[in-house]
Amino acid sequence: MTGPANETPLTTGPRIIPQESHPIRPDMVDKDAVFVMRKLNQAGFSSYLVGGGVRDLYLGKSPKDFDISTDARPGQIRRIFPNSSTIGRRFRLVQVFFKAGKVIEVSTLRSLSEHDLDGPEAVLAPNNTYGNLPEDAQRRDLSINSLFYELENNTIIDYVGGVQDLDNSCIRIIGEPEKRVTHDPVRMMRAIRHCARTGFAIEKNTWKSICRNHHKLTVCPPSRIRDELFKDLYGGASAPWFDLALDSELFFTLFPFYREILYGSFSSQPNYLEQMKSIMEIFDEISQKSQYGKERKLPKHFVLALLLLPWAEASFNLPHLKLKGPGVYQLAKRLRNEIDVLLGSQLNLRRSVRQEMVTLLCNLPHFVRHVQNNSFPKWLKKKSYYQECLLFCQFRQTIHSEANAPAILETLDHRDLPQEPASPQRTEFTKRKSRPAFSPQNKGGVFGFRK
Repeated sequence: MTGPANETPLTTGPRIIPQESHPIRPDMVDKDAVFVMRKLNQAGFSSYLVGGGVRDLYLGKSPKDFDISTDARPGQIRRIFPNSSTIGRRFRLVQVFFKAGKVIEVSTLRSLSEHDLDGPEAVLAPNNTYGNLPEDAQRRDLSINSLFYELENNTIIDYVGGVQDLDNSCIRIIGEPEKRVTHDPVRMMRAIRHCARTGFAIEKNTWKSICRNHHKLTVCPPSRIRDELFKDLYGGASAPWFDLALDSELFFTLFPFYREILYGSFSSQPNYLEQMKSIMEIFDEISQKSQYGKERKLPKHFVLALLLLPWAEASFNLPHLKLKGPGVYQLAKRLRNEIDVLLGSQLNLRRSVRQEMVTLLCNLPHFVRHVQNNSFPKWLKKKSYYQECLLFCQFRQTIHSEANAPAILETLDHRDLPQEPASPQRTEFTKRKSRPAFSPQNKGGVFGFRK
């Protein structure tokens, strides 16, 4: 999905696109976002719709989020919007809350020094300061995500040729791709994701930089890689993403153990590459049935277990095992150890997520056998994991295109999907009101005993 897109230098000044030259109209913007922007303007600050919201509106799509940037500082934003809170560590964002759990994120314009175009060859530079509009535009990842929509004049402000790239269906990293990828390797994942979602072509220098530097993803914090990966798998374009990730070899940086399985000695029979493509198609079909997050999606442990299914079948001969009692325990132990080594630390997965993955995989041989016999004992149906493991087994049948595979994707009700396990919550410390046992009433005593 790369194309002959020619290299275009950054514009020296802003290109102002008037309302008669672009398709965005104020009534297309979310009403709560409009409220936030107008209230900031009334308080004497500038405000702009930014990022994916502008891109999607320009392309005639309905944005999932309407993010806003302003020259107001976080403390000033909080004073304007009492119904808000501040989040973020490296850079503070303000979340403005509305009815039904709706959130509009407002950020202060940032400085170019955060990931300077001509700065030192440092990875994930720590500088993070406030800036102005042109600096904020050029510090962003992709040109098509670096546009500003101004509500008052109904204009688009473009510092980096983003409108031209939208018109030319081009994905381009802003600035010199080699430097920008070195400063923040996660940009490679974002370029591939947007190429997969939009069907655009990746500009040739951007693509070459991704192919040369995909290994640098390993220096990024595991939590960032995990979050970006789930955006790829939940975005409704996993199948084209998978093809691009394979072509650039970025997929093998994320999952190095799959190189031998997909292209090595394991790759002949069965065709694990085709199975991986079928898994991606399942992710996409479920994501596309879900509208704007109102429907439930597959939980993270279920997605990762499906993603590991070809590996588990190749490494453990999983579906054909006939185990009972201690054998199941030993299989679960081996799976748990392998998952800890392969993904646990690389993606910073919670222990509960890893355990749920093991439950799905180690019970698969048992369920495959009962599905083939069309007979499930009563004791198995009473297990808490029965419905989830059955669904996992049915997805495997679909992936393998078995003759008796149920039309699970056509009949699947999103209400029947397994739920995401609740995150463990910390118990808040409450100050003890009463006097603790054995505490001295007078000074000088220890645990109620006299000196």
